[in-house]
Amino acid sequence: MSFLEQTQRFIKECVEELGVEPEIYEFLKEPRKTVIVNIPVRMDDGKIKTFIGYRVQHNNALGPYKGGIRFHPDVNLDEVKALATLMTLKTAIIDGVPFGGGKGGVAVDPGQLSKGELQRLSRGYMRAIAWFISPKKDIPAPDVGTNPQIMAWMADEYSYIRRQAEHEVITGKPIEIGGSKGRTQATSRGCMFVAQKACEKAGLNFVGSKVVVQGFGNVGGNAALLFEEAGAKVIAVSDVFGAIFNEDGLDVKELMEYTKEHGTIAKYPKAQIINSNELLELKCDILVPAALENQITKENAPRVKCKILVEGANGPTTSEADEILVKKGVIICPDVLANAGGVVVSYLEWVQGNYHFQWKEETVNAELKEKMENAFDRIYEFAQEKNMPMRRAAFMVGIKRLADVMRIRGWV
Repeated sequence: MSFLEQTQRFIKECVEELGVEPEIYEFLKEPRKTVIVNIPVRMDDGKIKTFIGYRVQHNNALGPYKGGIRFHPDVNLDEVKALATLMTLKTAIIDGVPFGGGKGGVAVDPGQLSKGELQRLSRGYMRAIAWFISPKKDIPAPDVGTNPQIMAWMADEYSYIRRQAEHEVITGKPIEIGGSKGRTQATSRGCMFVAQKACEKAGLNFVGSKVVVQGFGNVGGNAALLFEEAGAKVIAVSDVFGAIFNEDGLDVKELMEYTKEHGTIAKYPKAQIINSNELLELKCDILVPAALENQITKENAPRVKCKILVEGANGPTTSEADEILVKKGVIICPDVLANAGGVVVSYLEWVQGNYHFQWKEETVNAELKEKMENAFDRIYEFAQEKNMPMRRAAFMVGIKRLADVMRIRGWV
């Protein structure tokens, strides 16, 4: 099954198990609105190249649609629909975050574009979807292949179209134009808080624990750094060019500096080069897949040797792999919980933007910690009470909240 089909099937199972109205599934299986756009971009050689972009608005029962914009060659409509669906569940399990789920993307390899081409593509995408979004309707954010600079271009283009400053339409922006302190590391920090809670429940000491991180971009790289700073030992990481391993632990700060200079971790001299597939199968306490979906499958799941799996990426574990890992006793902290830190701080940024003020970074991080730990506790307790895995518990907690709100609003 595709990523979208797996997500839809799982939601249907949870709706049936909860015993809520069947109409709830009808509201959740497909997005409310979808737009597909063609984006003509003038390339540096003077030629025009057209890129395909998407924006999906899945469900707004709880509030405005919220979700990142992904720039990646494999972006397609089904993937964006699945990610928007997960955003709906993600916002639903975090108390006090009044957002629905959305997602966007462009099929492009941003690494193949010059800075000028990337800016023209970013502004072109925003021009194409500007009529579809607003600060109180749909608020995009960065995702795979995008960053604060791209968000700044998009926010500026939207404000130009609207003929007034409306930077709050985008979160994940640079601080200079209304971004929030703590936003860059928010998803990674949320992963760390969840990992610490999982260690506590598993009777495992987080300090000194061995950690493997797949992906060394914004989420993976910052996760490795934050885990190291909190006392864990990061023994292996990977990026798109390869993977490295050091049983005694990597110096993540030094590795980040090396990556800035060389563009990859692959030839870092103080570690052993290993196969990227081997990385997921290393013996460790905590495994953090922070790359793309469908990385842990029924083929490699039997060889995964972690005690705790913290999903920094969206959908990194297939449904078949999930069942295998649960039977092996792995504690799985699912994506809708583990990587929700980004949307939590995006919400805080949105609030700051609407009120034109800014919190201190300590305040932002404290709010993030409280919301992530409360969500973990609620889901863990539900899982224990119902004797079910954390993923199913997370989906059911989210669906129950959505069902309650839809019922109150008169949708069912």
